[in-house]
Amino acid sequence: MTGERTLGILLAGGLARRMGGGDKPLREIGGKSLLAHVIERMRPQCEALVLNANGAAERFSEFGLPVVADSIEGFAGPLAGVLAGLDWATAHAKGLKWAVSIATDTPFLPRDLVQKLHAARVERKARLASAASGGRTHPVIGLWPIDIREELRVALEEGWRKIDLFTARHTLAIAEWSVLPYDPFFNANAPDDLAQAEGIARTGAA
Repeated sequence: MTGERTLGILLAGGLARRMGGGDKPLREIGGKSLLAHVIERMRPQCEALVLNANGAAERFSEFGLPVVADSIEGFAGPLAGVLAGLDWATAHAKGLKWAVSIATDTPFLPRDLVQKLHAARVERKARLASAASGGRTHPVIGLWPIDIREELRVALEEGWRKIDLFTARHTLAIAEWSVLPYDPFFNANAPDDLAQAEGIARTGAA
């Protein structure tokens, strides 16, 4: 773990429609689940990890992580998962001031993710930071101050759903990564993506 003590919020609360439903993070590449790959990447970078998922928490019991459901009803998207993680941090991780949100279908996350997000935030004197690669931003992969949670709750209750619309209300720093030899934010949204991810894993480049 490097830099500021940071909670990792692993977002697994989506409906996975393009994957045919079910728990997308439990699909496997390289002999282990997408979620296991994410945990392996993020555990050394974070003070603690919490998993945001709706439904029966027991299906994730093998990972040994606290599981928190959305408090906003109606599958309100990743912002609701971020809020759930921030609420958990306030109750269970006293003293932490920062959290990083992570999509759990991104198995090749950079091992310097948290460090670079904080560095970008400090350099820009920003309140929030987001990841980018190949000139494309990834709003779900972002750094949040835990004390933003009540503002986020109000926004969600007022119907805000898109992360980039919410972050646009604040100074946002962008940390950029190269897409060579592969995009570290490659996400497996559909069955064909799993085959592509297998190829990346097989080369050993990741």
